[in-house]
Amino acid sequence: MNQLIRYGANERCLAEATLYPGLFPARVVSQYKDLYKIVTEAGECPAEISGKFRYETTRLSEYPAVGDFVMVDRIRGDSGNAIIHKVLTRKSVFERVAVGDEHQTQVIAANIDTVFICMSLNNNYNLNRLERYLSVAWNSGAIPVVVLTKADLAEDLSEVMAGISAAAPCTDVIVTSSHDQASCEKLLPWLQPGMTASFIGSSGVGKSTLINRLMGEERLATLEIRQDDKGRHTTTRRKLLILPQGGIVIDTPGMRELGVESIDLSKTFSEIDRLASNCRFRDCTHSSEPGCAVLQAIEDGTLDPRRLENYRKLKREARYDGLSSKQIETQKLNGMFEDVGGMKNARKYIRQNNKRTKK
Repeated sequence: MNQLIRYGANERCLAEATLYPGLFPARVVSQYKDLYKIVTEAGECPAEISGKFRYETTRLSEYPAVGDFVMVDRIRGDSGNAIIHKVLTRKSVFERVAVGDEHQTQVIAANIDTVFICMSLNNNYNLNRLERYLSVAWNSGAIPVVVLTKADLAEDLSEVMAGISAAAPCTDVIVTSSHDQASCEKLLPWLQPGMTASFIGSSGVGKSTLINRLMGEERLATLEIRQDDKGRHTTTRRKLLILPQGGIVIDTPGMRELGVESIDLSKTFSEIDRLASNCRFRDCTHSSEPGCAVLQAIEDGTLDPRRLENYRKLKREARYDGLSSKQIETQKLNGMFEDVGGMKNARKYIRQNNKRTKK
């Protein structure tokens, strides 16, 4: 079991695994189409999902993804591929709309403790983009850390830091340079043995370079940003890597894969939520209502109009336009329980079940 613990298995995961006698816990370390590479207590081996799993699963988001802990029928692959029968409960999850099906989501990576949001200090740096990344990161269940790459390109670092402090309050910010190994090692406190992190951001901002510095070798291909400041996509397959220090990294393709279908605006725009609690109307949309505390803060100069505009934009993209924060949370819960007719019916079912249990 030591090998699996090295790959991030914790007490919660191992306790859940005991619910499936006859099967063995493993972690998905890479995926290519329908084939997976997993790590068991005995080491790596190829794997595929069972026919029953495929038949009974109706959502793409329920399929295994890199970072998932799964239950398999064997710990070695010398007698054929291991068969995945169950995906264990996820601690955190990054997902996107499935290609060709806007009604389904597909998991990109799971069970991440920290997500490093990477932005290079050239023309790629953009506060609106950062707020988008933060909203996706907070919703995933992981803890975001902002990583500013290519510090040698910054014209005025103090101005950049001031902007980020306003856009990402209470979020740690790390400044790095590929020419300074010590700056890259500032990430190590979030990469202790058994901890899993992921690097996300636009293509070309230096994610692969950072991982190579932490690995101590050129494990991942890198390309410079083009002259038009658009990154070239170098990572084509998600994979899980163990750092020499014991931390775990899930290398994912560019952030453009991840939309804003599932976002948490309450943490990214916490000051707007606090102001909204003082609005005259509980369902205030902060557009033209009288007694709106958010609009008053804009007028008083205590709230940046750019923040409010980006807040509105992200709400529109996530189909939350016109909804208050409380209504957004209700919509999320209804989505989670749509198989039983929404959150209202889920609560009704729980009450009825509790009554039967007491009898």
